[in-house]
Amino acid sequence: MNSQTILLAVTGLTPQVVTETLYALHSQGLALPAQIHILTTAEGYQRARLTLINDGWLRRFYNDYHLAKPNFNEDHIHILQQANGEPLADIRTQADNQAMADSITEWIRTLTADPDTSLHVSIAGGRKTMGFYAGYALSLYGRPQDSLTHVLIPADYEAHPQFYYPTPYSQVIYGNDPTRKPLDTQHAEVMLADIAFVRLRHGLDQALLQGKSSFSQSVAKAQQALGPVFLNIDINQRTVIAHGTTIKLIPADLAFYSWLLKRQLAGQPLPTCPNDGAPEPAYAEQYLQINGELGGTDRTFQALQHGMSKSFFEQRKSRINKTLQHTLSHAASAYLISPVGTRPNTRYQIMLDADQIQYQQEE
Repeated sequence: MNSQTILLAVTGLTPQVVTETLYALHSQGLALPAQIHILTTAEGYQRARLTLINDGWLRRFYNDYHLAKPNFNEDHIHILQQANGEPLADIRTQADNQAMADSITEWIRTLTADPDTSLHVSIAGGRKTMGFYAGYALSLYGRPQDSLTHVLIPADYEAHPQFYYPTPYSQVIYGNDPTRKPLDTQHAEVMLADIAFVRLRHGLDQALLQGKSSFSQSVAKAQQALGPVFLNIDINQRTVIAHGTTIKLIPADLAFYSWLLKRQLAGQPLPTCPNDGAPEPAYAEQYLQINGELGGTDRTFQALQHGMSKSFFEQRKSRINKTLQHTLSHAASAYLISPVGTRPNTRYQIMLDADQIQYQQEE
């Protein structure tokens, strides 16, 4: 048993997928979870409670294989809710579907919040839509240590009301079909199928990682981070819009960022950072023209009266990059002021092509 592993299973009318998953983990030499959570419907709650707990199927599995029992009781069986907050019996409306998606997403966000745990999500049970949302939510919030699986069960044993896992001893049950053929649970083959998924967690901003958000909000933020790179600079409105997000820059920083972009669009050489004690008058002249359009202060003009200094250049570059990274997270990389080349010939540019920049000049 791994004290840091959590199993989250979505189940419907077949709670035995929990014990089947546990058996597959054990038989394949993988870590068993220290904690188990189940997401299900109102009917699924009753079935899981009555079979896994009251009838003792979970306890039997751990006893049969002489394993340490996990942290699991009725409080770990969670009923998904309808749009009106009532327990979900079935998915009858689009609102119920959305409420279910939001609830599954929130559980997975919560269970992936602790960096010292790993989450194993099983989508072997429940409605197809429940499994889809669980898998998608794990794609949004999953970390490298998290996993997504399904269990493969022989047709004769699948969804059989008397089959919960292959027993280490002979136990005869009868087919759940008209033939009623005898089956030995000892000979059932249960395998764990690992499902690969794309991890998009890096595309979510900290607000979504740390606070409750809906499924649609999480998807929209991830899509935004993966969407096309495009930058809009509007001097008239004093705004920078990157990846569809408005970036707040103070006028002095906005003027510096705009200065770099204008040089790139005009095909001018990429600027270098001025040397100590050797300010660049040409840089200052170009910068001050843009800064003046933004209502620049006399203090800025005085600071640059002898040219743009190394400290001024580096301070603006650092402040802008910090703001971009804070606002856009991992999506910021394309918009940063990045070094090109090696010292002492390092130059700086924003890694965008001309067709990715829309520059709106004040009339």
